[in-house]
Amino acid sequence: MNERLQAVVAWSSTHRGRKLVRFTLTSAITTVVSFASIAILYGFRIIPGVMWSTLAGNLIGTLPAYNLNRRWTWGKRGRSHFRQEIIPFWTMSMLGIAFSQLGAWWAKHEVHSHNWSHLFNTGLVTATNLGCFGVFWVLKLIVFNRIFQVRTLEDIEEHLEIEEGLKN
Repeated sequence: MNERLQAVVAWSSTHRGRKLVRFTLTSAITTVVSFASIAILYGFRIIPGVMWSTLAGNLIGTLPAYNLNRRWTWGKRGRSHFRQEIIPFWTMSMLGIAFSQLGAWWAKHEVHSHNWSHLFNTGLVTATNLGCFGVFWVLKLIVFNRIFQVRTLEDIEEHLEIEEGLKN
């Protein structure tokens, strides 16, 4: 097991590994923001409807997602390119939100069909949104990797290997 852990740690030091770790951490941050927003908005009945609270919570979660992914995960700086970065990001985000709205529709049906406590309903609504998010996570990784890719991974890996060789 120790060898596997060492292999994972070594892999996470590569460019590809760092990028996946950063994408995962960014996703975790934005998921917490979205999850907390939905739980607060629906749980405290600020927005009592399942559909509207899910929509609002997911829109709130997208606010940090673009900049965190663009700057930290993919290392892009300067002005965003509207057609190559902004439109694909918001298209994927809206598709994810639309999918979560399908989940919210299902959760709304369950909430209205059963006489559960509001606390349980809040858990159902947030858990359903979390599940819908999980479905889109891998797809977004693949698409965003293509959008924000500056150089091929092979070029970067080769550069990093040469750089490491010079240090040793």
